[in-house]
Amino acid sequence: MNDDLQKILVIDDNITNVELLDAYLCTANYEVITAYDGQTGLDIALEEIPDLVLLDIMMPGLDGYQVCRQLKNDEKTRFIPIIMITALTDIDDKIEGLNAGADDFLSKPFNKHELMARVRSLLRIKSLHDDLDSSEDIILTLALALEAKDPYTKGHSERVATLATDLAKAIGLSERAQDRIHKAGILHDIGKIGVSGKVLSKTSSLKEDEYKDVIAHPSMGATICQPLKSLSDIIPMIKHHHERYDGKGNPDGLAGEEIPLGARIISVADTYDAMTSTRPYRKAMDKEVALNIFKNEIDSGQWDRELVAHFVEMMVANKIA
Repeated sequence: MNDDLQKILVIDDNITNVELLDAYLCTANYEVITAYDGQTGLDIALEEIPDLVLLDIMMPGLDGYQVCRQLKNDEKTRFIPIIMITALTDIDDKIEGLNAGADDFLSKPFNKHELMARVRSLLRIKSLHDDLDSSEDIILTLALALEAKDPYTKGHSERVATLATDLAKAIGLSERAQDRIHKAGILHDIGKIGVSGKVLSKTSSLKEDEYKDVIAHPSMGATICQPLKSLSDIIPMIKHHHERYDGKGNPDGLAGEEIPLGARIISVADTYDAMTSTRPYRKAMDKEVALNIFKNEIDSGQWDRELVAHFVEMMVANKIA
């Protein structure tokens, strides 16, 4: 196997079709993997993570619709382009394919030039997405690497991300929303890259200019992530996680539901982890004490009171505290 070649999985129960597609694709310098039934094709896709799938519809066992739906519903394979190749011509069949998540269709007998043009087009789109994903991973890794240098904050962003995701799940947000909140949690403090380490580790009161640098980190974090379009929907969560529900927070003094829901969720998780972690200026607070502070100050205006109530309930129910 050549790791430099783009990998295409062909799933079709017709051996002749598979051999023909294999010949076309290999000639164009693609790596081809083949499967002759839906279940085998699905298993191979989940193991090999191909760059594109050519998928027949009418197959014994799992049909193409079922395979497509399962691939598009799996986090590991949802962005793999799928071209359905079929002899079916009814518009309802194509609608069902689109509802299953298919990216394109080719009718049998297929034209070689049309096939290759569509394959190249979808692989270009896949490459662009992979580039965005790689850039996103670099920023996420940078955030964790920077934090790991400081024994006082090591693990903070990961814990905040986990708590925020748990809270998002507890209030019924979708898996996609949970994923975006998790990434925002990882990145919520990345703006501290612009704050001096001496300031962040200071045990005494901050001077005015030092305080301004610290409270500017959410805006700085948003600026760092701005170039990545794939992070556009989480940038408001990063920028506004230090707003207050009463409008007295930073950086824009947003109030109530003007503050993005993800930012309000991260704010609660961030506060809890800060209270229960050792910092240069104080020891870690007992977890029960931290939850009691939330209960006693639920109407203080700092947080969304409904989210605080759900958070406390979640922590007690899961015995995390």
